[in-house]
Amino acid sequence: MIKKVLLSTAYLAPIQYYTKFLKYDEVYIEMKENFIKQSYRNRCKIYGANGELSISIPIKKTSTKIKIKDVQIDYDTKWQKLHWKSIESAYSSSPFFEFYEDDLKAFYERKYKFLIDLNAEIQKVILENLDLQIDFKYTEEFNQLANEKFIDLREIIHPKKKVIDPEFKPVKYTQVFYDKYGFIPNLSIIDLLFNEGPNAIELLKQC
Repeated sequence: MIKKVLLSTAYLAPIQYYTKFLKYDEVYIEMKENFIKQSYRNRCKIYGANGELSISIPIKKTSTKIKIKDVQIDYDTKWQKLHWKSIESAYSSSPFFEFYEDDLKAFYERKYKFLIDLNAEIQKVILENLDLQIDFKYTEEFNQLANEKFIDLREIIHPKKKVIDPEFKPVKYTQVFYDKYGFIPNLSIIDLLFNEGPNAIELLKQC
């Protein structure tokens, strides 16, 4: 039986999110849902000098609900500069920062109109750096998979909700500021990449 999973789009998604690319035969990204605030759709968590740090992409406000595929990024603030500064400050001393730096920095030097396009391009680069040859699909209508056997994780993988995921078990690895604050699980996938490099995929499998 083909195992299918439905995920939301995500900005520098957490480790838990990427384990699903290994677990399932087919991965679908939701395109037709309404945008949901305070979720991984436009935010991520990294390990900064003062502990866990949440950074989010500002989006253009609308007077009505808006489909995720239509959400536009707001560039009125210099969020790209701030995000990259935060990432650089957090990981410049990590073992593999220079190895992945150029691939990621490029996303903070060019502008994308739509959030979903930025997320998709970053996701492709992350999968390539993990050496995962996986094609994900986009839904063509809301609840497209409602009548099929699939796992819906759109609201399970969430920065604000402590939902138990029996298929995910964080595995410890060395983090830059581990000596100060200890191990922080399930941060953005870049935390794993910058700290573990080519070994990231093996740790991902263990999770």
